[in-house]
Amino acid sequence: MPYERLCLVTRIPGVAGPASFQRRLAAGLEARGVRVCYSLGDRPYGAVLVVGGTRQLAGLWRARKGGLPILQRLDGINWIHRRRRTGPRHFLRAELNNAVLRFTRDRLASGVVYQSEFARRWWEKAYGMAPVPGSVVHNGVPLDAYTPHGKEERPGDHVRLLVVEGNLAGGYEVGMEAAARLVSRLMSETGRPVELAVAGRVPEGLRAGMRVERPSRIRWLGLVPPEGIPALDRSAHLLFAADLLPACPNAVIEALACGLPVISFDTGALPEIVMGDAGRLVPYGGDPWRLDPPDVNGLADAAAKVIAEQPRFRMGARARAEAGLGLDRMVEGYLQALGWA
Repeated sequence: MPYERLCLVTRIPGVAGPASFQRRLAAGLEARGVRVCYSLGDRPYGAVLVVGGTRQLAGLWRARKGGLPILQRLDGINWIHRRRRTGPRHFLRAELNNAVLRFTRDRLASGVVYQSEFARRWWEKAYGMAPVPGSVVHNGVPLDAYTPHGKEERPGDHVRLLVVEGNLAGGYEVGMEAAARLVSRLMSETGRPVELAVAGRVPEGLRAGMRVERPSRIRWLGLVPPEGIPALDRSAHLLFAADLLPACPNAVIEALACGLPVISFDTGALPEIVMGDAGRLVPYGGDPWRLDPPDVNGLADAAAKVIAEQPRFRMGARARAEAGLGLDRMVEGYLQALGWA
């Protein structure tokens, strides 16, 4: 087969975000008989996939000159540093990363896959149309591993509100502040204590500054490995998506697959993902691009309704995942973008 091997350029370290996507895509491709490698020097291969950007621009240039297709996968654009002081090093690194992403899209890629329609509109508004074909492929998860079926049970004496992110620094502060306010409002709405369980790397300063009204509490779970996420999702009543403008959040898709309803604001790609009875999205109530404080009252009202009808929304969450967020569908989308399907 002409497409029996795909170069993923470099193996991405970590457990969440792009690293999680790369592992899942590699597994899905291998299941279809498409082998993968992680070095441009590991020839032969039939095409190259760049997840975001890479500093190996010279190698990509040689591959393109050699006639190999180069597919770039894009999420959002680094932007928080333009609205909030993050330090000169972070600012320069973010701008350099944006420049690499844009150069790859405009000069090296022969095709682009955006994680969502929101991500595509964002890139085209900021930098114009790409000079090469583009498509949208939402992230997906293995539906046999992320499933509602398990021994875990939700607490009966309190509500468990879950936040899952790989890294809750550098811009998630507004979302976490909203989560803390949501706990207090939700306690008033339901008359029950609310536990905020937070999985991910959280800066000490953010931890120290967060408080919730008693008798509710916050549990800091730290970084949870991928194999622990399904059990964690099944043990909660709700997932709150804390990212203000997510391009296609894995944590949301994982939660839906596990039958965990999602609540958040109608920003970013969330309206493309949280549909029907998979959860509830509400108007932000301000301008998220300016980091305005959101309308938590509307969010609490929506969350209370989801809590009151758990069977309905848990079934809706799983149904949404089965309808369009499985790993097989994602792999097929990338194969089509490569012209290999």
